[in-house]
Amino acid sequence: MTTMEVPVSEPGDEQARPHRWRRYVPWQGRATRVDLALMGAILLVVAFGVALRPVKPFLIASHPVLLAFLTGDLTAIGAAAAYARIGEAQLSLVVLAGATGMTKFDWLTWWTGRQWGGGIVRMFTTSERTQRFAARATELNPWIIRVAVVLAVLPGVPTAVVYAMAGWAGMRLTTFLLLDLVGTLAMTALVAGLGYHLGQQAVDVVLLIDRYAAAVSLTLIATAALVPWVKRRLRR
Repeated sequence: MTTMEVPVSEPGDEQARPHRWRRYVPWQGRATRVDLALMGAILLVVAFGVALRPVKPFLIASHPVLLAFLTGDLTAIGAAAAYARIGEAQLSLVVLAGATGMTKFDWLTWWTGRQWGGGIVRMFTTSERTQRFAARATELNPWIIRVAVVLAVLPGVPTAVVYAMAGWAGMRLTTFLLLDLVGTLAMTALVAGLGYHLGQQAVDVVLLIDRYAAAVSLTLIATAALVPWVKRRLRR
């Protein structure tokens, strides 16, 4: 009579399993309540942004200032400024709404750097060069980090990495928020100035988008659903 052999796991296997998931979480060891709360807040922000995508084409024509506040999107800021040119909004309110929209969740990114350090940077980017630069954040001159926070809104700059780096380096939250506001106000004023200069031409484009808003929204939803399916098919 033969006996069934029961596979016995090696001691090292149980220790190795948790490390497989280490790349997907920014904390070390067992997650604390703060870790879970912060990660939950980040996921809510991401979900908020995804939920707004289908309604952007509708809001950009009817409520561009509200859209600028909700998203901080540069296109919405430019469109709202164009409406200000033709008397449909106040330019100062456009700049304020846009700057608030761009900065309202930045403190969370700063907090991730303060809480998790290099762990969150590894989640934000796979670039080893960027990770090495962020790892030197605590050794850099504080003025370099302050300038980086102000310039983080420029196109091509990994904004989330810079904000997390500021928290990792120990920058105070009040200092970070002030520098962040300076940078976003400058960017918002620049984009709003361009939209205000274009005026009616930009408004005409926005109204054209509004005319086909339903088609644009459905296209965005269909694209978001089809892209993962196509990628899976290509892998097969």
